[in-house]
Formats: sequence, structure tokens, C-alpha cells
Amino acid sequence: MSDLDPDTTLVERVGRGEPAAARMLVAAKLPRILGLATRMLRNTTEAEDVAQEAFVRVWKHARSWQPGRARFDTWLHVVVLNLCRDRLRRRREVTTDTLPETIDPAPDAEATLLAAERGRDVAGAIAALPERQREAILLVHYQDLSGTQAALALDISVEALESLLARGRRTLRARLAAPREDEACVNQ
Repeated sequence: MSDLDPDTTLVERVGRGEPAAARMLVAAKLPRILGLATRMLRNTTEAEDVAQEAFVRVWKHARSWQPGRARFDTWLHVVVLNLCRDRLRRRREVTTDTLPETIDPAPDAEATLLAAERGRDVAGAIAALPERQREAILLVHYQDLSGTQAALALDISVEALESLLARGRRTLRARLAAPREDEACVNQ
């Protein structure tokens, strides 16, 4: 079966204690895992901690990994989602409509500022979604998982995933189409 899935081959090699395989696995998976954790937690330091903890779990379970129940990539996304959920529960974060201002180092770059502002608006709108809708949107649109893979990661049917995605997209469109308060004040 390892011939069919390069991840399985890498995990088997990690389970045998091959340092090169461990490096290859981290190089292949870290950017996406870190991206998912950063989007969910909105905190780079916490996201790095989650990614590190996820890879520690990989090392611990690599020797006993058995392909067939789920793809390794799906399993790894489930681990990261669960670690993020745990952190968010501990944090008891209250979602607000305002985001902290970030300083753009580019001098006099209006287009860059507008793009960054839109990115913050999108990130804020995604963060304000109900948990399951947010996770579905992040897995499909930011992690590029297929509908089947995302449904497996969330432990729901593909139809339930599609419903979450439809409701999440509808809510995002409505929030992003609504004029922001500061724009409304300027226009009055």
C-alpha cells in the first residue's frame, strides 16, 4: 500500500527512525499545518506550538501507523484541528468585529494597504463564523483539502460538509458586503 501513497512511505520511514525521512515529512507538511493553525488561532506563536505538538504526535505514532483507515494527511489535519480547538476552548476567546491594527512597512502603497485591510476583514469574518463552519471553510479553501478529505477530518458526511460550506460562504458574503462602521461614518 505504501507504493500508492508517498506520505505512508515517509511515515513508515519515520517509524523506522530515519532522520532524513523526518526532515522530509516536516518540510512537506509544515507550511500547510502552520497555515491552518495560524488561521484558526490567529496567533503565530501558538500556531508554531500546535505544529510542533502535532509533529511530536507523528513521531510517537509513526511506528504503529497503519494506512487504510484514513490518509496520513487527513489524520494530521484532524490532529491539528483538535489541538487548535483545545487551545481555543482554554482561551475562551470572545470574537469581536475589530481586529488589531497591523503596520504595513511598504511606504505609500495604497493598493497594498487596501489588500491588507481586505485580508483582515476576511480573517475577521472567518473568525466570527461558528466553529464548524469556520473549520470547513479553512480546510477546503485554505488547506486545499477535497470535500471528502475535509468531511473525514471533521468526521461528518460530505453532504453535511457542503451544508456547512454553503452557510459559511453565505455568512461571509453578507458580512463582507456590509459597509464597515468607519466607512459609514466617513460617508455621512
